[in-house]
Order: sequence, then C-alpha cells, then structure tokens
Amino acid sequence: MRTSTDQMRRSVEIPESPQRIISLVPSQTELLYDLGLGERVVGITKFCIHPESWFKTKHRVGGTKKVDMEKIRALKPDLIIGNKEENDRTDIEALAKEFPVWMSDVRDLRDAAHMIAGIGELTGTKEKANEILVGIAEAFGSLEPMVEPLTVAYLIWQEPYMVAGHGTFVNDMLGRCGLINVFDEGDARYPEITPQELAESDPDIILLSSEPYPFKEKHIADINMICPGTPVRIVDGEFFSWYGSRLMGAPAYFQQLLSSLNLGQAS
Repeated sequence: MRTSTDQMRRSVEIPESPQRIISLVPSQTELLYDLGLGERVVGITKFCIHPESWFKTKHRVGGTKKVDMEKIRALKPDLIIGNKEENDRTDIEALAKEFPVWMSDVRDLRDAAHMIAGIGELTGTKEKANEILVGIAEAFGSLEPMVEPLTVAYLIWQEPYMVAGHGTFVNDMLGRCGLINVFDEGDARYPEITPQELAESDPDIILLSSEPYPFKEKHIADINMICPGTPVRIVDGEFFSWYGSRLMGAPAYFQQLLSSLNLGQAS
C-alpha cells in the first residue's frame, strides 16, 4: 500500500497497482479507457456513456449522485475514483469507510491536468497520461480565441433556469474561447436565474448545453421569447464540461463554434 494525496487534500491508502477500479464520474471513466486500463475497471455509473463498449458491458453502480452501496461492495474495488462536484458527499464518506476513494476537484484546465497526471500515477499509466497531457496542451495551444470577445450566458438547466457561473470548469473553457460569462460573479457556481435576470444580463449570445439538461432546438424559441434578437446556439456540453481525455478534441470543437460566431458578427 502507498499513501496518495487527492485533489481534496485527503490522504488515501491505495494498493501499489489497483486491479479493481470503480469510476463514479463519466469524464474520468473515459480517461481510464484512454489510459488503457481495460479489465482493471470493474464498475461505472449509468451516466458513463463513453466508451460505448464499456457502457454496454461494465457493471453499473448507480448514478453520480446516488450510488448503490451493495453493488459496489459486490465488486470488491481496491480503488474508487470520484469528484467533489459530481458525487454526493454522503456517498463518498460512506464509501471511504470501506474502500480507498481518490477524489478529484477540477475547476479549470490546470486542475484537469493535475487530475490526469494523478490518475496516471495511481494506476501505473504515467506514460500514457503524459501522452494525453501533451495532446491537450498542443490542442489548447493552437486554439485562437475571439478577437472581439462576446458576452455569453451558458445555460445548463431549465425549470428553473440554471447557468454556469464563477469557478466552474465551463467558465474556464468559455474564457479560453474569448467569451465573457455574464454570470461570472458571486459565489454561486451554478446559480438559478429568472427569465427577467437572463434578459437583464443582455448577453451577446446564449449557449444551451446538451447536458446535464438535454436542450434541443425546440427550446430555442423559449429563449427567443425572453431575449428577442439574441442569437441562441445548442452546444455539445461534453466538450465544455468533461475534463478528462476528451479535452484533446475540445479545442477543435471550440474553434468551429467560434468561427461560426465570427461569421455571425461579420454579417
């Protein structure tokens, strides 16, 4: 056994080479796959949809907010990987009494890099983790943010409307695109807002995320009623909020989005 300090500054006793890993976070599940951990991952959540092969074949241990303790016990994990924001504190505290639980806390790209490096260290996949980190650094290094920044509201939920606010990973991604979050203020990371508050914020553009709420084209009309004349786009929430190996492809997606926004400005 060895002692590892996770991103919540908790000391965790972990086997030298964990062989029965459970992931409680979709973006980190995808990272484990890309690290080549294969059969060493024995459990995932019902929201861990990537890769599809794992979603179809791996044991599911509940959701990110409500885990099934009996299913986890049956899998006899020697390492559980979670996240401060995505997992329920009560669940994590209960799991930590029985199993090694390593927690991430990711609010920006730097935190994501530390998480990837940390999991690479934990699982003996440092070389592959470094390859992923190099790929992410190169991709973000080539990202060209908007020359003339636009203000933006990024909606993640409706009934009530909720937005990505200060200190969120989404907020960091928006900033790297040259987009200024009109709700980047206060302490609320995902504040609830009223339609009036959205209208009064007067963003240049409104982005509707595909997750966690599955905004569709049909919801654009509702937003147009609140903010007439403001462009509204559906965006892939995985690229804005998943902080694992998917980050290698995020800048290319952002660049396409920014190009379309620039064309809109020009017209």
